[in-house]
Formats: sequence, C-alpha cells, structure tokens
Amino acid sequence: MQDTIPHLMASPRSAKNPWLGKRVVDESMVWTRKVAYIDLTQGTIIAKPIPKDLRRLYLGGRGIDMYLLYNHLEARINPLSPQNILLIGVGMLCGIPALGSGRCDIAAKSPLTGAVGDSNIGGFFAPELRLAGFDHLVITGKAEKPSYLWVNDGQIEIRDATHLWEKDTFETQDIIRDDAEDDEVKSLVIGIAGEKQVRFANIRTGMKNAAGRTGMGCIMGAKNLKAIAARGTLDIEFAHPDELIEYSLEMNDKILNTRWAKAQSRWGTLIIYSNTNTTGLIRTRNFQRNRLENGEDLEPESMDRYTIGMSGCYGCSVHCRHRYVLKEGPYAPIFGEGPEYTSLGAFGTMVDCKKMDTILVANHLVNKYGLDTLETGGLIAWAMELYEKGIINKQDTAGLELTWGNEDALFKLIKQIAHREGFGSTLADGFKPAITAIGKDSASYAIQIKGMSNLHSDERPTPSLALNIATSTRGADHLRSRPAIDLYGLPEELLEEIYGVPVSADYTSYEGKAHMVAWQERLYAVTDSIGICKFQTVFCSVNAPKWDEFSKLIYLTTDLQLSEDQLMQVGERIYTIERLFNLREGFSRKDDWLPDRYFDEATPIGLPIAKGKKINRERFKKMLDEYYLLHGWDENGVPKKETLEKLNLDQEPSHQV
Repeated sequence: MQDTIPHLMASPRSAKNPWLGKRVVDESMVWTRKVAYIDLTQGTIIAKPIPKDLRRLYLGGRGIDMYLLYNHLEARINPLSPQNILLIGVGMLCGIPALGSGRCDIAAKSPLTGAVGDSNIGGFFAPELRLAGFDHLVITGKAEKPSYLWVNDGQIEIRDATHLWEKDTFETQDIIRDDAEDDEVKSLVIGIAGEKQVRFANIRTGMKNAAGRTGMGCIMGAKNLKAIAARGTLDIEFAHPDELIEYSLEMNDKILNTRWAKAQSRWGTLIIYSNTNTTGLIRTRNFQRNRLENGEDLEPESMDRYTIGMSGCYGCSVHCRHRYVLKEGPYAPIFGEGPEYTSLGAFGTMVDCKKMDTILVANHLVNKYGLDTLETGGLIAWAMELYEKGIINKQDTAGLELTWGNEDALFKLIKQIAHREGFGSTLADGFKPAITAIGKDSASYAIQIKGMSNLHSDERPTPSLALNIATSTRGADHLRSRPAIDLYGLPEELLEEIYGVPVSADYTSYEGKAHMVAWQERLYAVTDSIGICKFQTVFCSVNAPKWDEFSKLIYLTTDLQLSEDQLMQVGERIYTIERLFNLREGFSRKDDWLPDRYFDEATPIGLPIAKGKKINRERFKKMLDEYYLLHGWDENGVPKKETLEKLNLDQEPSHQV
C-alpha cells in the first residue's frame, strides 16, 4: 500500500492555504508513521508504510536508515551525484518524555570518505517530524533551483528556497518560521559550507544542534536542498501511556542521580577536559604532544564568565549545554550555545589556542557557516604542523601565517574553508584530496582514518579506544563504539558484569578490549535507532540505562517485546549491514588501521600511566583479529555466510520498503 502525495511548488506563504490532496496519515500510533520517497528531480513524493517486520529487525532511526541506504543505493556512485540518497530517520522512542528522546539520524554515502555517511542530531526536529506524520524521508535527485521541503500533518511540499540561499544557518531558520508565521516550525538547514559543497559541511537545527560528521550538509547542497522544515499537530499514541510516563520519570531520576549527569548539568561536556588533559590523553599541536600546557583558561569553570543558563534537547532532564554571551572582541556580541568538548579540542588543544574566547568565536563561526567542528579543527591543526615543518609556506597559504596559537589565522581559515576561498579551498574537500594537492610528506602528519579526522583525544595509551577509532564504519570516530568507561579503572567484577566476559581494568591493557568495543558498537547502534542520547546510556556512566531498560521502554511505547539478547542482535545486524555497505564500496581490513604515528611515536608527557605510550603493532593486529572473530567475520573482516543467515542479512538487499 502506498499513497501519492500531491507535489506543490509553492511560494513560502502557501503555508496559509488550505491543504490539498489526500491525507496519508490517518492513524496516530508510532507503528503507522510512514516513510516518504521524495524525488527532487521529478518532483514526485510517495509515502509507504514501514513494515512491522522491518521495525523488529532495525527499530527506526539509524537502523532503518542503514537498511534503506544498503537497499536503495547503487554501488560505487559519486556521492555528489543526484543518485545518492539522503535519509532522515526518527528514533523508535522519539517523543517519550525521557532520555533525550528527540534524536534524528541523517545518512547517505559520505562525500568525505566514500563510506557509510551517517550523523545523529538532537534538538526538537525529530519529534516535530513525527508529529507531522513521518518517521523516515528518502530524498533522491536534485532540485532544479534552491528548494526546501515543507512537511506538515501528512503533507509534503517542495518549495522555492531562492530567498534562503546564501543565508547562514541561524537566518535560514528564522526566515522559514517567519514565512510560515509559526514559531513552532523546526528545520534542518545548511549554511554556506553546504551550498559550496564543502565535503564536511554539516546539517543544523536550533542554536547548537548539528549532524556534524561525514558531510551530510554537503549532500543537501549537492541536491540544491537548503532546508527541511516540519510542523506537526497530529497525535502520537503510545501503547501503554500511563506506565510509560511513570517509567520515563524513573529513567530520568536514574540518570540525574549519576555523578556524570550532575556534573554535565553544571559544566556540559567540558568536564571531560579536566581529566583527559591532566592525565595526558589529549592531542596538542596536531599530534606532537598529549597535554596542553598552561591551558587553565579552557577548564570548565572559565565558562562562568559567559554562561547565562543551561538548556537541553527534547525529552532531556540533564540540560548539558551552556547558553553563553560573548560581549567583547571583534566578533562580539555573540549569543550561542555550547561549546562541546569537541570544539574545545578542535579550536583549542589541537591548534594550541589557550583562551576560552577563541573557542567561543570559532564555535560560533562553524555553526553559522555549517561546518563540522571536528573535521575543521583537525584539518587546520594538520595544516599548522605542515607549516611548522616547512611542507607548506605563506605562498601556499595565500599569506596566512599558520603558526600555533594564531587565532586570527584560525578564524580566517574557517571562513575560507566555508566559502572555498584561498587556502581554505585546498582543505574543503577533506584529507585525501588535500594530501594529493599538497604532496611531499603531508600524509605522514594526517591524523585520519578512512579519510575522516579523529577527535582530539590521544589513544596511544588506550588500546580499546584505538581499536574503536580504527574499526568504526564512519571513519575515525568516538561515537560509534567508544568504551569511555574503560578510563575509570572500574572493578573487574563490574566490567565482567557489564560486558559478559573478563576485561582488564587497566586501560593500557589489550586484554578483553575487543569485547568492549564490539559490545559498545551494538549498544550505540540500538541507541541511535531508538533515538535517545548516548550520554544517557553506558557511555560515560555505568549506572545509566541499558538493554533491560530499553526493552521495557520499547514495550511501553509500541507493545513490541524484545529481549536483551534480541536487542543486542539488532545492534549486531545494524553494524554488520554497515560493514556490508563499506565492503561494497571498496573498503577492507587495510582501512581498519591507525596512522603510523600511533605505532612509532610515544606520548612525550602526562601522568605515568599515559607517558611514554604507543600502540604495539602486533598486539593491535591480534586485537583486530579477535574483534573480527567476535562479529563472525573472517580474517579480512568479511561477514561469514552463517553470520549473515543468523542476522537475517543473507537475502539483502531485499527491498521490503
């Protein structure tokens, strides 16, 4: 069964007109939310139901997005071609009053890496899309001129966005709300970086929320799609509403009673810096050092000078983001939200800038232009080391002095990247093309995996985290499988209770670490598919909700009964279909590897546990073998026939929807 939705290319003010055509949403249960196929080239829109069997296998959000990506994309296409598909997916639990349940997944073939492109975004867009009647959007083709999608109560329109083109991410959202004469409209938007098809352009909503990684904003720009706006007034009925509300309150209390959430509510993710920098687990000057000396102004307490309050995403009781005002300096006044720990590293430790003002300005600029914080900072830090080593000079950088700590050069280069101007145009396509353009020995200094920059963390003392970034399906990645609790020195009895096998409590050990990474992969795949916040799972707190709690929340929301083992198998299925996608695109075992510097250069400073550490090649190879074995993959990382059969993947692509 499917419904064809009338396509209207309308003026922005058409939101005031009566809706035309057949309603495609006539029920209100979560089960009945549909997937819409939108062809921007042909201007056609078709809605279909999502089969319950697909829900059982993939849940929603990232899970169904990965199924759709593998099923509907031809192998080896150019990511910037109209044939690439852009997927928007709402988590299965979206809308419940708990655990930051407003998460949205955005996927495509990555223009940055050529591998799985996928990014998760918070805020308030996902529940608005569900209230508007849809859980998934599959967007193909390319609009003839700048356009945006308008999704409202079962209707979808393709609208003219000429008046939005060249507007920044903040202005674009304001104009869409003004056009609709409705302050409750929520939008996913791109900035100038997406329009210029910077390969790590992001997608943004609200003041701070960003689908930052893998270049999803670039895909929107390539499709002439400036925004996706949603406004919904349809009901969402849950299977057991009274019990769901009661249990949601219990889950919120559980989170708020953790030490992690209490600290996060006060300082945001900046609290991580105090521990990692002191220990010596932070990349500084690209990869030369592992601690920022004299970096006191980047401590979380410094935000007291700027903070005017804390805010949070939909369904979140933690409220982890600062709302700040910067009143002085050439870019003032700035009102913004954040910054996250990633911005602190991208524009602080990695480039050797030591003032919180610098972080706040750079954070504002990448948000305004629509750039991935992490990728931008990683590339600039790399360029600064190349400049220091004499591999590039002022002639190459069009006069920019890329010296460590040069905040003026940092700000200028951020703008150049977004606009594809000057030396920024060399960096705008990411590491692989930039290495080719610069040549010489530039590749040796690039801290990237599969073409994607790593977080500012230094994993040389932590084999589990090193395996995590090497094997991630997205590229170097701290959000696909990072066992952050490995850093806590927890009792081994507790670790065995969590992971189900003996695991060393020493984070410099290799013992049991492959199990940790594989377990976290499954957990995060399910987390992204039910649409809750990773920070409210076993990421940074062992006392956070996990499998049993997820099972109960799914049952109370949908009446679907899934055991802990079944949920873990869902996570395994999702990660394996991502692996299948990457294999089809030409990736292999050789891509699950670290830059040579991890093996060849020891950490120069830090506490005794972190100083003088590097990854052992042979032990890492054995850990990778163990990791593949745990997944049921062969020695080359290819899923075995019996593994595919067990996971119901032996008939994929099946094109169920």
